[in-house]
Amino acid sequence: MPPKIALLLFVSGIAGLLWLDRDKERETSPGLWFALLWFLINGSRSISEWIQLGPPPTQSADPYMEGSPLDRNVYVALIVIGLIILIARQRKVVSLLISNLPILFFLAYGAISVVWSDYTEIGFKRWIKALGDLTMILVVMTDIDPQTAIKRVFARMGFLLLPLSVLFIRYFPDLGRSYNRWTWEPSYTGVTTNKNMLGMITLICGLAAVWRFFKLYREKSAPDRRRHLFAQAVLVLFAVYVLLVARSTTSTSCFLMGSALIYAAGMPAFAKRPGRLHICVVGLICLAAFPLFLGAGGGLLETMGKDPTLTGRTDIWKEILRVAPNPLLGTGWGTFWLGDRLTTIRRTFEGNLLMESHNGYIEVYVNLGWIGVILLLTIIASGYRSVFQALRDRVEDGSLRLALLVTAIIYNFTEAAFKELNPVWIFFLYAAMSHPKAVVTEPEIPKLPVARKKKLSESNAVPAH
Repeated sequence: MPPKIALLLFVSGIAGLLWLDRDKERETSPGLWFALLWFLINGSRSISEWIQLGPPPTQSADPYMEGSPLDRNVYVALIVIGLIILIARQRKVVSLLISNLPILFFLAYGAISVVWSDYTEIGFKRWIKALGDLTMILVVMTDIDPQTAIKRVFARMGFLLLPLSVLFIRYFPDLGRSYNRWTWEPSYTGVTTNKNMLGMITLICGLAAVWRFFKLYREKSAPDRRRHLFAQAVLVLFAVYVLLVARSTTSTSCFLMGSALIYAAGMPAFAKRPGRLHICVVGLICLAAFPLFLGAGGGLLETMGKDPTLTGRTDIWKEILRVAPNPLLGTGWGTFWLGDRLTTIRRTFEGNLLMESHNGYIEVYVNLGWIGVILLLTIIASGYRSVFQALRDRVEDGSLRLALLVTAIIYNFTEAAFKELNPVWIFFLYAAMSHPKAVVTEPEIPKLPVARKKKLSESNAVPAH
């Protein structure tokens, strides 16, 4: 098929999916679009990369230290707009923040850690971006109707990023593929810049689509059920296809485990006995950890097509832990992979242009030390508790939050995703966030016809004396 015709068909298909999944009876605020833009940028490519102004990924670390002025301005503008939106919703925001002190303590410590960093300015800029991640999650969670806002954010992300990734991979290889500079083997990147990022955003959008699909399948009386169900089924198929093409073992495994959790959380046998769900969660985490960190799992990794050393990750971890200068405090927010440390590690692994540790917990350790790791574990523990509280209260997105939280824990065994602007980190914050009942159960304001609104206002008016 000619690329131009494929482009026309895919754009029409995306428009059709958005139309099928429409819901005019529920309202969300215009501010949701700014949060969506933040998520789309960080789930694909930066603005400078889209218009090819950014540095190639294979260059040295110096361009990354300098950054792109265009990207900086876009991020600053979105953060400022987000903060303005939150100021107008300050009562809800304060309630949410008070209920999520572990997240605030983690970010506060990250800001303090910039003081002892060798690259204070860079660390502070990266911390500001992490503040932007939290800001956009708060914009979503303080919307007029938070549950509808969540659905729309995930659906719009999925309908845009996954079909466009397939379009780029199949019909625009210059945009959707990259090649190994030594072997020239293709790597499928879609709308992102590498296959791991493609697997990551597909994991998140795919789990949201699975959540919506199971929910609609069980609710026989849901309004416009068939068209919503069809749109989400198509999105699940796109997610499965992209995961198969990307060949990201970590994302695919997490997708399967997260989907199983979503399905189990909706079954009466688990919903009425949460202890069984706890056992499932522990079992999945152990299943993922056993072949990775215990020597007996080498055979299992080989059957999955993985090197027992996780493509050299275990050697990388040893070297990083050896080089880490401050076990208690770390090097400061987001500044470990800079300067002499980066040069030393790259010299050890000649030909491997490392920019991360491929383990989220080690990444937090080298940047924020043991204090940062403890604060992160506190977020996980409090988030796990709030997720099960949401399941007990039958909050609509409880099972999705459970899947995102558990898969984030597992995903970071082999990838460093607990950092700013990373989609797994962004939606980990959403999943771990405790939602006060004043926010969760806020009554919806139904969208009424104009004539009916006028009639109701007249009937409620106080008669003049």
